[in-house]
Amino acid sequence: MRSSDRDEILGTSHSDHGLVVFLEGAGVDALESVLADPQWVEWRDGPAHEFSAA
Repeated sequence: MRSSDRDEILGTSHSDHGLVVFLEGAGVDALESVLADPQWVEWRDGPAHEFSAA
């Protein structure tokens, strides 16, 4: 999220479920498009929904 021309981290999630719960609680609609938009979500350690064994 951009606030006053700067990036601001609003939360960190370690699962898809946690992220969806956070976004729904914040009143965000159209979750699928939000999750695919890099201005809303920064996926680290690989693309969204890509899992591998530890």
